[in-house]
Amino acid sequence: MLRAAIELADETGIDGLSMRKLAQKLGVEAMSLYHYFARKDDLLHGMLDTVFSEMELPGSGPEWRSDMRRCAISAKDVLLRHAWAAQLLGSPPTPSPARLIWMNAVLGRLRDAGFSPNMTHHAYHALDSHIEGFVLWVLPYLQVEREQPELAQQFLENFPHADLPHLAEHIKEHVEDRPGDTSEFEFGLELILDGLERLRAPA
Repeated sequence: MLRAAIELADETGIDGLSMRKLAQKLGVEAMSLYHYFARKDDLLHGMLDTVFSEMELPGSGPEWRSDMRRCAISAKDVLLRHAWAAQLLGSPPTPSPARLIWMNAVLGRLRDAGFSPNMTHHAYHALDSHIEGFVLWVLPYLQVEREQPELAQQFLENFPHADLPHLAEHIKEHVEDRPGDTSEFEFGLELILDGLERLRAPA
């Protein structure tokens, strides 16, 4: 049932998800779903927990940075795959078993890498903010690219280049597809990991 609800939300967005539509997808009566989920919020909580269970936990290899990089990229990819889930992250947090397991694993890997409890606290929030913040920032751009791929080029053509030359140059960088470039997410992630490495206590 949760997997069906996730598929429906992936297809239609969170606003397109309802108990009635989910029941139709499952071929059952809507009222029968309330036997499993008393409220829609309970369903959303279960869906979000399932999404977090898809995220790769950090490994325990010799390089803490490699472990954290894979973990962060996995979390970002999962949230982009389930765009509706990113929107729910801005709501008041509800304890989710899979989310708590992910948090504990990230915190534990940072402690194992030699960070103090205080630095682990700051490192976790820097990484978590980068993951969630990037996803929320990029989702509108991805939607425009899917629905109106020509919009960015049209905007650039009509932009007042002479008045705002640096912004025009920046927008051009967005529009141009340059193979081999490091993604915006990984660029920021490397900056965070570089900074954390300098602050890490000697092993």
